[in-house]
Amino acid sequence: MIPVVLEPGIIQGRYIGKTEIEQVRGIIADHGQWSRRRISEHLAQIWEWRSASGQLKDMAARTLLLKLEERGWITLPARRRAPSNRMKGKAKRPGEESGELFARQDIAEVRCAVPELLPLSIEEISRERQAGKQAVFSDLLERHHYLSHRGTVGENMQYLVGDGQGNPLACVLFGAAAWQCRARDEHIGWNAETRARGLCYVTNNTRFLILPWVRVPHLASHVLGRIARRLSSDWQAKYGHPIHLLETFVDTSRFAGTCYRAANWRMVGVTTGRTRQNKTQIPQSAPKAVWLYALSKNFREALCAS
Repeated sequence: MIPVVLEPGIIQGRYIGKTEIEQVRGIIADHGQWSRRRISEHLAQIWEWRSASGQLKDMAARTLLLKLEERGWITLPARRRAPSNRMKGKAKRPGEESGELFARQDIAEVRCAVPELLPLSIEEISRERQAGKQAVFSDLLERHHYLSHRGTVGENMQYLVGDGQGNPLACVLFGAAAWQCRARDEHIGWNAETRARGLCYVTNNTRFLILPWVRVPHLASHVLGRIARRLSSDWQAKYGHPIHLLETFVDTSRFAGTCYRAANWRMVGVTTGRTRQNKTQIPQSAPKAVWLYALSKNFREALCAS
């Protein structure tokens, strides 16, 4: 058997070396009856791994454990439950087989100018009290976004956009920033150390959906601009820290990024096509354009000093 070489470094935003690995191995060995969830919660507690708002980062700890096992540095107990697949067993809806997005034929198309829709309702609905609206948000993304939607993990903001009568027009989701992105990191001036400290102050626009029956010129850029003006304060209120920079990755084989350009985002480069889990140098997905939007003039100083 080829011995596994431990290479200390930053993983999941934390420095992991021989001492940390031995500590994790000790927890697993001493508590053989514990589930993976129990181990990750305990690890986050003893490491005092918390968000700026004080919330225990047990999901980050669980992701870290999986990465350590992938590298062969630890052996986790067997899964007690298979990962859920929310898409399994769901019946196809009318039009899905042919790729038709406009599945609900009873919905009238919205064709007008942006001023005719004002005032828009742009509501952040990720709090527990908004469970009903969260279900609508998730269902719309699952039905109509080309990447679908399987829920959110970690810090995130979910914006449901509607007209004055409460009819949904768009869904906008912000979540965890990419761990590494050369074009973004060079634009900021990050090295590995400053990126590890400052990544929580960047968020990724992971989903942006204008509903397929909504045909309103400039609505997308209008929504992006409105959300950009409030997102940092929303983040501060929910998680106890601000956001300094927004990012997104646009599949140029599908989209031109026109709405981001119109909303004053800046394209700073193109990804290599390597996915987060890709351990080779071979591209496994289409390259994507990297778009950024700074929420303050001194965003570089804020991100490098974090």
